[in-house]
Amino acid sequence: MDGEERALAALASSGIDHEVTRHGRVGSLEEAAAARGVEPRDIVKTLVVRRGEGDFLFVLVPGDREISWPKLRTHLGVNRMSMPDADTAFSVTGYVRGTITPFGSTTAWPVIADATMTGRRVSIGAGAHGVAATLGADDAVRALGAEVADVTDPA
Repeated sequence: MDGEERALAALASSGIDHEVTRHGRVGSLEEAAAARGVEPRDIVKTLVVRRGEGDFLFVLVPGDREISWPKLRTHLGVNRMSMPDADTAFSVTGYVRGTITPFGSTTAWPVIADATMTGRRVSIGAGAHGVAATLGADDAVRALGAEVADVTDPA
């Protein structure tokens, strides 16, 4: 099963009401938002963060924001974190960088959703370039067992 099939199967089994958009590769956040019919702030990036050796988590970041490393470190109570290289990210999620989603990941790592994404519909990657799912952010948080926290700053 490829990444898109895994992600869409996981979304379907979650019971979350969602709409799949296939638009092919895009060159910017603005192009992706236009193709998906949402605002740039409603595109949610899934970032893989390494807390320690063999210890990863997903951070869901709205398109108009970026991870605040000090906030995330404080929230998690750790001194050091990093973003894994593309090969490591693939090995721990089963997804190529740019297609990563917690839905259908080969390992169900913990998920932290930035507090600014809740209460609205968002568009999240669905396992392949140019494939996304638009869904209620609160539904995604519940389905993923995500922790909601203030872990970003404006981009």
